[in-house]
Amino acid sequence: MFDSALQQNMQQWLETALGQYVLEQEQRYFDRVVADIFGYNAAQIGFAGFDFLRNNRMPFKFVLGVEKGASASAHPAFLPIRSNSLDLVLLPHTLEFNSYPLQIFHEVQRVLIDEGRVIISGFNPFSLWGIRWRMTKSGMDFPWRGRFIDLSRVKDWLELLDFEIVAGQFGCYVPPFTGEKWLSRLRFMEAAGDRWWPVAGGVYFLQAVKHECGMHIIKPRWENPSVSKRRAAVVPQIGLGGER
Repeated sequence: MFDSALQQNMQQWLETALGQYVLEQEQRYFDRVVADIFGYNAAQIGFAGFDFLRNNRMPFKFVLGVEKGASASAHPAFLPIRSNSLDLVLLPHTLEFNSYPLQIFHEVQRVLIDEGRVIISGFNPFSLWGIRWRMTKSGMDFPWRGRFIDLSRVKDWLELLDFEIVAGQFGCYVPPFTGEKWLSRLRFMEAAGDRWWPVAGGVYFLQAVKHECGMHIIKPRWENPSVSKRRAAVVPQIGLGGER
């Protein structure tokens, strides 16, 4: 969960060349995909200082979180939102800095309408970013303090809650160097990585649609064997010569 020290550290990191690189990649992705999602109500949970819903045309949009700049203060695992009321939920790195990621998914499943959509971004542990995370995760440093969650686990959680995964993408193939000089020199890896090693991007994006799975109870047709025999006994037997 974000505390004041981590929040301050996050803001400082996002102002660095590396942080700006990540924000640029993520803003571009969210701008593109949310533009074609329609409905009435949309929520962004986390990263309150950045408007990833800006290209969406729903009439009511808001940001929830504990960070400064949120429309309302709320823990992502306990959303003060009516069930079946949202058409779209964004989770930009929300799972990685909370202790209860599966509970967050339960809440998202609760507040989304049937056929509502959730879009997730997360840092990929199986990438150059993941290697650095394993080497440097300590103290208050953002984003290395977070819990990088395997994409396959995120997919398992979604399927467990009756979500259908409909789209996904990787990004941020440039190694996590802090200097702007190296980030600029290695920008060619963005296109090359998407073509040659697509699953090794430092960030993944995932889109999923909620489906309501109802039960249709099939009742067996019980018959009394003695009744069936009596019915069979009174049926006339018709042969070639007529009734016998």
